[in-house]
Amino acid sequence: MGFGQILLFACSILYLSTGGRWTVVALVFVLYILYNKDQQQQQQPPQPQQQQQQQQQQQQQQQQQQQQQQLKPSVPPLAKPKKESPIYAVDFTFSSKAFTPSTTTTFPIRRVIAPRPKRSPKIFTASKPIVQQQQQQQQQQRQPVLTKTTVELKKCQIYIFYTTLTGSSQRIAKSLYEKLQNLENLELEPKLLSLDDDVDDLEEYFLNVPTQNDNNCIYLLVLPSYETDSPIDYFLEHLIDTAQDFRIDKYPLRKLIGFSVLGLGDSESWSHDNKFCYQAKLADKWLGKLGARRLYPLGEICMKYEGEPKAQEWIQNFASLIVNNDNEPFYIDDNNNDDDIDDSDAEESEGSDDADTLVDVEDMGDIIRKSGKTTTIGGGGIETKEMVAKDSPTFKSLTKQGYTIVGSHSGVKICRWTKSALRGRGSCYKFAFYGIKSHLCMETTPSLACSNKCVFCWRHGTNPVAKSNWRWEVDPPEKVMAGALEGHYQKIKQLRGVPGIQMDRFEEAFKVRHCALSLVGEPIFYPYINEFVGMLHEQHISSFLVCNAQHPDSLAKLTKVTQLYVSIDAPTKKDLKKVDRPLNSDFWERLMSCLDILRTIQSHQRTVFRLTLVKGFNMEDIESYADMVERAKPSQIEIKGATFCGSSNGNGNPLTMQNIPFYEECKNFVENLNKELQSRGLDYDIAAEHAHSCCILVADKKFMINGKWHTHIDYPKFFELLESGKEFVDLDYVKETPEWAVWGSQGAGFNPEDTKYDRKAEKLKKKAIRDEQAKK
Repeated sequence: MGFGQILLFACSILYLSTGGRWTVVALVFVLYILYNKDQQQQQQPPQPQQQQQQQQQQQQQQQQQQQQQQLKPSVPPLAKPKKESPIYAVDFTFSSKAFTPSTTTTFPIRRVIAPRPKRSPKIFTASKPIVQQQQQQQQQQRQPVLTKTTVELKKCQIYIFYTTLTGSSQRIAKSLYEKLQNLENLELEPKLLSLDDDVDDLEEYFLNVPTQNDNNCIYLLVLPSYETDSPIDYFLEHLIDTAQDFRIDKYPLRKLIGFSVLGLGDSESWSHDNKFCYQAKLADKWLGKLGARRLYPLGEICMKYEGEPKAQEWIQNFASLIVNNDNEPFYIDDNNNDDDIDDSDAEESEGSDDADTLVDVEDMGDIIRKSGKTTTIGGGGIETKEMVAKDSPTFKSLTKQGYTIVGSHSGVKICRWTKSALRGRGSCYKFAFYGIKSHLCMETTPSLACSNKCVFCWRHGTNPVAKSNWRWEVDPPEKVMAGALEGHYQKIKQLRGVPGIQMDRFEEAFKVRHCALSLVGEPIFYPYINEFVGMLHEQHISSFLVCNAQHPDSLAKLTKVTQLYVSIDAPTKKDLKKVDRPLNSDFWERLMSCLDILRTIQSHQRTVFRLTLVKGFNMEDIESYADMVERAKPSQIEIKGATFCGSSNGNGNPLTMQNIPFYEECKNFVENLNKELQSRGLDYDIAAEHAHSCCILVADKKFMINGKWHTHIDYPKFFELLESGKEFVDLDYVKETPEWAVWGSQGAGFNPEDTKYDRKAEKLKKKAIRDEQAKK
């Protein structure tokens, strides 16, 4: 008995004597026996299978040799016995070389082959053809841009072209020539040329730009429009043929400093056929396609009603452009898709902001300490900083989005509807509801900081944030006012080269009549908001102020404004936190306080609830919205579907297109809300709509006067009442709502005087025309 067995036996006796179980001991002994048996088998020297086969084969050979010796006498002596090869059981599959029994005495050793690695598909990479790369680079270079000329317009050679049948165009062209000839400091005398008599070969001017004495050139064209055959038809054919001729340079007129066209026509006779100044419009279009830059918007003069006084106004404005040597950037589009230019904010369609631009003021830390001007107040060691320093990520992000930063905490930006209105393609819902023409409206804010981070915010959290205390430098209201107007007018000037800009509206745009204090941030947060609003009113600029109902103290101190908005983004505390993501912990209490202020202190104001609908966030609880309306008693309720501005990883924006309601869904929501209000005895009803903006207006029935809605504002009356010093309320300056804006109208809020432009439909129409031409 070995030592291990004795030890196991002793341990078992000891385990049982202490009350152990017999079953456990039996199991241990069984395992021990199995273990010993396995060890014995492993200790026996293994006999390879190949050796066993070799021994068997050797035994067979010996037996065969013995049999041959026994049979040897029966074989003839001269005959050699045949040598038979023994039969071997060999696996040739794994042999590395040929096996022959006569030469090989040992059997080949079986080789173990490693498993074959999993094959992966081959990926061939190659660079694009050089021609294709060049085409892509050219397309990138031809994106619409704003350029700034370095040439003084006074030093350019100005050519004035005209064509005429009745003499009107000739008179206007001579008047333009005389006006420019008498300008001070104009180095070169203008040249007046008739396309009918003075220009023998159009290619001299409209294929090759004159280069005499290395002078830069400007073309001015005074063109009428005729239904009968006229020399202008040949001129237009030349422009079209040149643009479509693949044998010549695609942009032969790019050497021009610029051009402008003044069209003459009869709006009464041709208004229904869209032929008013149609040949001037074609000339303007094809000159742009040939690479020429538009210096000034196309002029459209009705000689029957407006006549020469209107033409003289255009001439005077163009002369002012030359005299002032206006060097503002202007629009260039080498693709020359005149009808496809997007009115939307181009910067918002760019890629998402870099990570370094998505930084809030409260989260900047070292960045704030390293950048921005600081001042000390009262010698007490309280240090203040600029809200948006010029070297901060916030400044970089906002300027990238198209903002002009005014001072250290204000901003101004051109709205997409301003561009649309300048081209006669309609204004925003504020025109349908309140009578605000978009090209006369300036969108600005005196405070870029906001107390919320709303999920539907256009800025994706790139603007500064703050809770309740202003802790930055404060710019005086005079500086904010001057900077906002200057920035707005500079952006209007940049649009002078955009095709389709209407001359009269372009000129009107340089006199702001309305100010929407709703750009971004919290305008009411600005310490001098009352002084700023007063300065607007002094210049007869109406004020539309929007607040997020998070600053009740400032709201209570607010003086008279033209219209006061309060954003109601959710009906319950839980939903409001999810939608607005407010910074203040008592955000709900602040909202309720603001609602009470609207009903009491600010009851004299024209107040509007603004509801922004987001599917999956705030479209369910109609009753709670009605509770808020009942508590605040606003003059009107503006319900608008959220606009999708893309998702942003920088601020965790969760919205997708599935969260954006359709217009029919907004209509259903408004109808249900209206029913709930009326069931409570609240005197509200649906007043107006603007389908393009997905926006509907519900108004108190006190605005229904003599059976007609009066939601528009009488702005002269407002300023008259304001300057009188007397107290007045919202009903004292109302104006009738036009029929095309009323709820249920055929136009659905679109002004019939404007042209409705469907970009997708126009593209399909052009494609169909190209297909028909290709078939021919």
